[in-house]
Formats: sequence, C-alpha cells, structure tokens
Amino acid sequence: MNVERIPVKVYPDDRAACRVVARQIAELIRRRGAEGRPAVLGLATGHTPLNVYRELARLHREEGLDFSRVVAFNLDEYWPIQPAALQSYHAWMHENLFKHVNVRPENVHIPSGSVAEAGLDEHCRAYERAIADAGGIDLQLLGIGRAGHIGFNEPGSGRDSRTRRVRLDRVTRKDAAADFFGEENVPQMAVTMGVGTIMEARQVCLLAFGEHKAPVVRRAVEGEVSAAVAASFLQQHPGAAVFLDEAAAAHLTRMAAPWLLGPCQWDDLLTRQAVIWLAGKLRRPILKLTDEDYGENGLGDLLRARGGAYHVNIAVFRHLMNTITGWPGGKGEPQRVLVLSPHPDDDVISMGGTLMRFVEQGHHVHTAYMVSGYLSVFDHDVARYADFVAQFNRIFGLTPEQTASIEQHIDQFLRQKQPGDIDTREVQAVKALIRRAEALDAARCCRIPETQVHFLEMPFYDTGTVEKRPLAAADIAAVRRLLDEVRPEIVCAAGDLSDPHGTHRLCLEAAARALAEYAAAGGPAPAFWLYRGAWEEWPPERIDMAVPLSPDELRQKRFAIFRHQSQKDRAMFPGPYDSREFWQRAEERNMDTAKLYDALGLPEYHAIEAFARWPLERSAHAAAQLEKA
Repeated sequence: MNVERIPVKVYPDDRAACRVVARQIAELIRRRGAEGRPAVLGLATGHTPLNVYRELARLHREEGLDFSRVVAFNLDEYWPIQPAALQSYHAWMHENLFKHVNVRPENVHIPSGSVAEAGLDEHCRAYERAIADAGGIDLQLLGIGRAGHIGFNEPGSGRDSRTRRVRLDRVTRKDAAADFFGEENVPQMAVTMGVGTIMEARQVCLLAFGEHKAPVVRRAVEGEVSAAVAASFLQQHPGAAVFLDEAAAAHLTRMAAPWLLGPCQWDDLLTRQAVIWLAGKLRRPILKLTDEDYGENGLGDLLRARGGAYHVNIAVFRHLMNTITGWPGGKGEPQRVLVLSPHPDDDVISMGGTLMRFVEQGHHVHTAYMVSGYLSVFDHDVARYADFVAQFNRIFGLTPEQTASIEQHIDQFLRQKQPGDIDTREVQAVKALIRRAEALDAARCCRIPETQVHFLEMPFYDTGTVEKRPLAAADIAAVRRLLDEVRPEIVCAAGDLSDPHGTHRLCLEAAARALAEYAAAGGPAPAFWLYRGAWEEWPPERIDMAVPLSPDELRQKRFAIFRHQSQKDRAMFPGPYDSREFWQRAEERNMDTAKLYDALGLPEYHAIEAFARWPLERSAHAAAQLEKA
C-alpha cells in the first residue's frame, strides 16, 4: 500500500538531496551536449535550491561541466523590483550560479520585475514564446511554499495557468520578510510561470527541506489534487519527483505512521512513536491502552513483536519517566557546562530554565554566542544607541571631532538607507555591540559571570545579508578553540532544522565537526545535548531529557529573554509562521510539552524544556527509507 501520489525520495539532509539533483542536471547537460543540443533548464531561487547551484558550480570548476549550451528560464521575479536590487531574483541567480559557470548571457531568461505595467501582458506572452522557441523545458527545478505554491502560483491558481502577474499571498509575503528586512518591504506582486507552463516541462524536481515544510509536503504528495495547493497538480505529471530531507518528510505516512502501510521493524524508537501516536489518537494515557486498541488501529503487528499491550505500555512509559530530571548536570561533582547559542538570545529562549538550573546547582557554566546577530537589529535601535554613545563620549572625553564624525556617518547612512541595503561596517559594529550588551545582561540575569561568556564571531555569518557562506575551516576552529579552553563535560547546542535562514543548521554542523576534531585529538568526550529553538519542539519519542520548570522558573526565564530588548515587541526575523514574540512561543512550547507528558499519564508539571542526545537516534525504518534513496 502506498498513499504517495508522486515519487518521493528522502535524504538525511538537504545537501545530500541537492547533490543528487545536481548530478541529475549535470547528466542532462552532458547528454544534450553529446547530442549537439542545448539543455533547457527551468530554475528556481531561494534558500531551497542553493546547494544544488553550489554543487553545479563545483562540477563546472572541478570537473569541467560545460554550461555553454545551457538555456535557462527562471520561474519568477518580484514586481516591481529593479534587477540590481539585493532581493531581486536576477541578482540572486547571478550571484549564486550564473557568475560561477560559463553560461552565455543571451541564454539566460528571467521574468522582468522592472517592465512597465502597460507592457506586462506582452512581456509574459513573449516569455512563453521564448520557452517554446527553445524547444520547451527539459528539467524544471521547484521549491514549495507553505501555501503550496510552486513558482508564485498561489492558492487558486488554475491547472492551465500561464506566465502572468500575480498578487502574492500573505503567507508568501511573511515568508519573504527576512530577505526584505520586514514584511512591509516585500512587493505585493510578482511575475511567475503558470502551473500549465511548469507542467509542460519534461521532468520536474521539487525540493523541500525543514520541519516547516512537512505539512504542505504531505498535502501536495498524499492529498487530493486541488487549486488550493498548486503543487498537488504535479501528481498528474509523469516525470515529476520530490526530493526531501528527513524533516520535510516527517508528516508523510511512511514516516509518521508506517505501520498503516505494512509490516515494520519494531525497534525502540519506532515503538515509542507508535505508542505515543495511539495514545494521542485515542486521547488515553499510555498505561490504559489495551490489546484491542492496538489491534483496531493497525498495530497488532507491534504486539506480536513486542509481547502484548502490558509489556509495550510499561516499556514506553518507563522510558518517558526516565527522561524527567530536575538535575540536568547530575547530582555528583560540579560539571563544566558549555552552552552553544547560535544567536545571542537562543540560549535563554530555548533552555533558559535549564541554564539557570545548571548555575543554581553549582555547575561551572560557560555560554558562547556563535554569531553576532547584528542582522536582527532594527535601524532605529542603532540611531538610539548612537545618540547614547555620542552623549557618553561628550561626557567622558572623546574629542568633539571624533564624536561628530561617528554620529554624522550613522545619521547620514540611516537616512539614505533603502530596505535591504547592506549596512556599512560602522553600522554593523553598532548592531553587533547592541546584541553583545544584551547577551551579557541576560547572562547576568542567569548569574553567569562575564568571564564565562564568549563571543565567537564565526565568519560564515558575516555577509551583510540573510544568505550565509558555507562553513569554512575558520568557523570550525572558532568552536574548537573554545572546547580546548573550557574542556566541557556537558555541551548543549541548538538542534533546529526549521531556522528560516540556516544559521542554526550551520552552527550545529560546526559544533559537531569541532567536537569530532576535539575527540580525535584526545579530548574527553562530553555529553552532547540538543535543545530546540523558537520554531519547533522535539517530538516526544525523541526526547531524552525533560527538565521540569515551575511557574516561578518559567517567569524568570521570561525576564532573561526580556534582556534582549532589540528583539522585544517585534523581531526582525520572526520565522515563517508565527508572528508572536519569542518569549510567548517559548512559554507555550514548554507548557505544551508538560501537558503532553501529563496526557500520556506522566507526572503533571507546569512546563518542561526538552533535549535530545547527539547523535540523534534513527529508527531502523527511517534508516531503510534513507537507504532506498
């Protein structure tokens, strides 16, 4: 039994998926070249296909992949927008692919965001003619928006729609807000290929990565074909395939409830997943589940493999009970604890209660902020702090000329700055200092000495834009030096995959690689715990440590988050689907975890912070799915 209506391949992470797709594109380019014909590619923009383009550029640079006969048609472009604007897809494609390969400029086609309104209809017709004149698209690369759109074909787009101007959905504009430094700066409209145009491509590769894409992926792959989810039309395309990481595949039946599709290999993780699923479905505590409950819900095979409801219930219940601890560092000798926080506020948002518990119980706690976080500071905060610094300098002795020079530069730049312009080094420095001062204040709130607060300033972040560089040796070395200095017995790091602009994923990779180097050099292996940030929580079957928080402890955590005033009231990058403040999300998430534990029949707490142990456990079923890919 298979409920997926499009072929789907699942990979351990986005880079693995992107390498496979890049190789597929490379094979097409070489095959067409051998035939003396151009390869016609339909290309997408954004964070999702970025590693496809990086791999294609590598193949050109290191293996001579020839793009001279490639003809490229991009899916879409904002309207109105100038081609040189930082957020334009013209600029994005040239920066991330075209300038790195030998594609001919005359073979690059991107819808115009600067064409006058009176000429838009003819521009769209001409784009369709150009695709037809090129012989049609051989392979179309796609992402998928949370509204189910492909290209900018928002909900309601018809199966036969063609290239046209569209009004962007509110969800789409919220998702683009990070690139434009605020939703109010995102254009209202765009020019996009239509669903019909996309469906005429001979092959279609749709990519999706991260937990936040999981719900819409399931609708597109397993749901009914509907204009409400434009990606679902791909079910009718004979050459379409979907490429996912584990996180984006999490809601597919084969990952969320594989026992509904056929026999499973029942290891501990999959058993916990099934029992918690059944308890949630029946709204019943684990210890009240019966043999009949399992049999009537497709889980009879689990009982045969694991010895009946009583034994299965007890095993899962005991595991979950054993995750609960009020002593995250243990009750023995004080431990050296290193908390790695991607941005200057992730530590208190995600594990502020546990952080204070470590300190209260006598452990030696170090916090390290891996990037400066200056991109998340609003310009008005810079102006406010610049005024403060100018007044401070006048009082404490900086010369009037020096004070006036700094003040004039910041004031002049901010007055002329357009949304999305890259800040000057001086403005970046002020923003970084704002985040640093707030992090120090939050650490004081948690009673962590300033001498045990570290700022790593990892270079991959320092681009001035939302898009980050790949990790380099200098990034790993920054973490490694700190490990050598602190020699921690416990390390906590962010385990997010839903970070909207990738910083958390890169920081976790840097931490894991640095720890591997540290261990290889003879460093003592610390316990390595992963917390989740402001977007998702660990599913209960993956929780290895649950730290209960009292109402007072949750309130104190809130006060620590409040120390980050530049992120208060409104964050620059709130994430794609929740506009609430981070303290509100964190509190609700912590209280929801406690409610879930209570509903499963475990002790009732006010709130719980959850952690998973690195390396993350993978069920035999999930491993088999990845092996197939």
